[in-house]
Amino acid sequence: MIQQVMTAPKKIELRSVAIPTPGPEQVLIKIMKIGICGSDIHVYHGTHPFTSYPVTQGHELSAKVVELGSNVTGLTLGQKVTVEPQVFCGTCYPCTHGKYNLCENLKVMGFQTTGAASEYFVVDASKVTPLPENLTYNEGAMIEPLAVTVHAVRRFDQIKGAKVAVLGAGPIGILLAQAAKGLGAEGVLITDISDKRLELAGSVGVDYTANTMNVDFGNAMADAFGPDKADVIYDCAGNDISMGQAIKYARKGSKIVLVAVFGKIAAVDLAVLNDHELDLDTSMMYRHEDYELAISLVNEGKIQLEALMSGHFAFHDYLSAYEYIDNNRESAMKVLIDIDNSDE
Repeated sequence: MIQQVMTAPKKIELRSVAIPTPGPEQVLIKIMKIGICGSDIHVYHGTHPFTSYPVTQGHELSAKVVELGSNVTGLTLGQKVTVEPQVFCGTCYPCTHGKYNLCENLKVMGFQTTGAASEYFVVDASKVTPLPENLTYNEGAMIEPLAVTVHAVRRFDQIKGAKVAVLGAGPIGILLAQAAKGLGAEGVLITDISDKRLELAGSVGVDYTANTMNVDFGNAMADAFGPDKADVIYDCAGNDISMGQAIKYARKGSKIVLVAVFGKIAAVDLAVLNDHELDLDTSMMYRHEDYELAISLVNEGKIQLEALMSGHFAFHDYLSAYEYIDNNRESAMKVLIDIDNSDE
């Protein structure tokens, strides 16, 4: 089979390796689609702080079950699936208290351990999540990033009827805005400095959009929600400007949830955070219940994924996919690698 290997920043080899054999508790899956995310791009540029080379990428995926280990139950041959790519120890305090996404020894496929960017992949059956047959493989490859946003939305426990502001209209921001609405938010405002991205957000049902190059974020919230502004603000941009806006303009006593990963040590006004008694929360990946809820939201028609798919590249054009993203940073959303060309 063919396997992708990033040997160094901006260098990818496609190698011929043997098809792996599943162990008793594992399954062999045929990979259909691989999504490229922002963290993958950091690896491509050599700026990911926790990934070394060589590495096989691929943690956003859809696949088909082709072989079951001798002890595997609950899965069937030919079944559509996706994979939860966390590798956790199961023995540390977070793992033994239901928070394995915070494992003290956490590794993620495609970063600290081998990812799924190959024609076939062996994975523990416990990490495989079935997909409804009516979901396409393209949609299945986007369940992982959607689960990120579902977990983040749920970090605010009063989302039903809430007024929500989202900073950053990239793929995660737009998915989070949709997830918030799907989980019962009354209204959602999303901001960015790109009119193209804001137009896309509006096309998938986000209620309010604002370009913060042209309008003050505080005024945008007041225009959308009135003088009480938002109940919760999600930072999906992850920089001093976005977090600074959130702290400065949040309603006193409300909540901010940091979803994006900061690329450097932050310099923000914690004095205002303290003075306004703001709750600053964070969100890290997801757990199985977030996957299940993400799949349900798509299956119920509450999330539009197709609009966020910016392009498809053949497996042998993996490097070209990264070059496309670099050359279209404003318009590129989710780029998919077609390991298999079919999409049922």
